[in-house]
Amino acid sequence: MLRRIILIIILLAAAAGLIWAFWPRPLVVETEAIAARDITVAVEEEGKSRIREVFAVSAPIAGQVLRNNLHPGDEVVKDDTVVVSIRPAAPGLLDARLKRVAEAAAASARASVGLAEAEVKQAEAQLTFIKTELDRAERLSRQGTISDRALDKARLDVATAAAALDSAKASLTVRERELQRAEAALIENEASEGPCCTDIKAPVTGRILRVLAESEQVVQAGTPLLEIGDPKDIEIIAEVLSRDAVEIRPGAAAVIDNWGGPPLNATVRRVDPSAVTKVSALGIEEQRVPVILDLADSPEAGSLGDGFRVVARITVWEGKGRVAVPVAALFRQGGDWAVYTVADGQAALRLVQLGRRNAAFAEVTSGLDVGDTVILHPSDQMADGVAVTPAMQD
Repeated sequence: MLRRIILIIILLAAAAGLIWAFWPRPLVVETEAIAARDITVAVEEEGKSRIREVFAVSAPIAGQVLRNNLHPGDEVVKDDTVVVSIRPAAPGLLDARLKRVAEAAAASARASVGLAEAEVKQAEAQLTFIKTELDRAERLSRQGTISDRALDKARLDVATAAAALDSAKASLTVRERELQRAEAALIENEASEGPCCTDIKAPVTGRILRVLAESEQVVQAGTPLLEIGDPKDIEIIAEVLSRDAVEIRPGAAAVIDNWGGPPLNATVRRVDPSAVTKVSALGIEEQRVPVILDLADSPEAGSLGDGFRVVARITVWEGKGRVAVPVAALFRQGGDWAVYTVADGQAALRLVQLGRRNAAFAEVTSGLDVGDTVILHPSDQMADGVAVTPAMQD
């Protein structure tokens, strides 16, 4: 009899254990109460800083730029600091054909000079002879032997011969200059004569940003040599997706962060009217619109420079005291948004209508009220009417 009683007790205990093991328990869930919150919707994109006005100094003439002793960061003063010195470049070397052409031209010019000198001598001899004839005519005219017309003709011949001599001398000067030009064409790799350099002074007060031509070299007119700007005059440019850019308005508030210092307040100055095509890291073509922002806060002197990477958060919408649901509580139910609320220890499925939302909260336009408790991160075991118990909050 005792054995039977003990066996019955053991069987009852086992049955009770099985019942207890398989008895449905409430799901432990994370919950949060619905409250009225201020919701801010922002567009966040990577951007970079840049100096607003950058002045590029270019070579005004072709020549040889002397080695530049200025370096990025050096201060310059407008119309005072010499930033670039250019001297005339040495003539280039002549190949065999050009050299023979230049030598032939020089020889021809020397022959022309000789011819012009002979013409000058001929004109001088002619003038001497004509003057002698004039002297004889004047003596004869005083004696009444020749007419006045013959005397006038002799004087005219002297004037004509003098003009011919002047013409011959001018022609000789022209031929001599042509010879100098022809001989100059034969000059190779010789230092130029005259003033050493043309100095270019800073067009604006600021700092050297980049030195594009540091070593001594020959440049053509218009070659960029260096860039100057004011590091204190910083703006931010961020390229946002075109679908986000349509919501951004000039004057919108923004925050510049992740640049290595404290967050800086900024405002949108301009949204460019045209987009540019960019290829993302995944190889997808995207249409992005440059947005220009002005800093409202000044960073520490020299801390934020030109071309620094930043993250810009641009506010596109703000709502005060809106009924807000955590994004972690939302899921799709067909084509609608839904949440699970907690009522009398059970989960209750509830469809909601949403307005604006950000990464943390969404605005609820209908379906929830302040004070309702929603379940965060609902699992696949969750269903309408399932018993739940809130997890212990730390």
